[in-house]
Amino acid sequence: MKAFIVNRYGKKEKLHPQEIAEPVVKVNDVLVQVYAAGVNLLDSKIKNGEFKLILPYKMPLVLGHDVAGVITKIGASVTRFKVGDEVYARPADHRIGTFAELIAINEADVALKPKKLTMEEAASIPLVALTVWQALVEKADLKKGQKVFIQAGSGGVGTIAIQLAKHIGATVATTTSTANLEWVKALGADVVIDYKKDDFETILRDYDVVLNSQDAKTLEKSLRVLKPGGKLISISGPPDPSFAKEIGLGWPLKIIMGLLSFGTRRKAKRKGVDYSFLFMRAEGSQLSKITALIDSGIISPVVDKVFPFGKTEEALTYVESGRAKGKVVIKVK
Repeated sequence: MKAFIVNRYGKKEKLHPQEIAEPVVKVNDVLVQVYAAGVNLLDSKIKNGEFKLILPYKMPLVLGHDVAGVITKIGASVTRFKVGDEVYARPADHRIGTFAELIAINEADVALKPKKLTMEEAASIPLVALTVWQALVEKADLKKGQKVFIQAGSGGVGTIAIQLAKHIGATVATTTSTANLEWVKALGADVVIDYKKDDFETILRDYDVVLNSQDAKTLEKSLRVLKPGGKLISISGPPDPSFAKEIGLGWPLKIIMGLLSFGTRRKAKRKGVDYSFLFMRAEGSQLSKITALIDSGIISPVVDKVFPFGKTEEALTYVESGRAKGKVVIKVK
């Protein structure tokens, strides 16, 4: 089968088209013919080696964390799906590889594709929607009437987070550029701050939850807009000891994670707020709940551009540019 591979870690490393062996289908796996694959900044970060300490991949590697397609084969113990089902998924860590014509995925990580979406739209959803669900529903336990600050409202995570938070009944604040102000308001944001003109720290007060996706400076300012007892959940780091424990890292890495986040956790404690790091996980059951929200019209995908399979490298470069409104998708079939 054809796939796009990366041969080594490095910021200058490019994705290369290559013929590789078809995936081995384990007893609990489904083999999915890839129709479309979402492109995420996480793909770039893994390629660059930013996560090799906690996610060491064997090279050469097929990147890609989002897929929509059709099941062509099932493992002997599969009970939830059948050949011909249209599905979508975020494959588990160490089993990624959606920049390819086929991928084998554990059935526990798969969900039926929302009926109202095209393959390209469906492929834009899994990673960002699961990130948002695990941040706002699992970690934050966001409630109706609470206030949540979602950074970068026009990005892949931001566009879905705004919609889910509004469905829950929260008041939503976000940041975006001048050109996207009205567009982000249309997604449901109540307070939209033009980061090119204003500093959110001078505008926002007493928020219950912050979903941080930006740099260390923004993270520190975010602590100051929370009320006592508030929660700061970061998807951009620094990782904390609880995360190290969740993924089963050994004690040396637990110590490193503790040191990386020590300053942030200390500042959070002084302000009486909670800090946690989220590295989202594959979860088919949660994705099924998201499917229901999509099919009922509560959440809609936001796709910026669709690239042909042959331009996978260009698609990743476009995501790295930071210009995308919503998600970037590769049309494989």
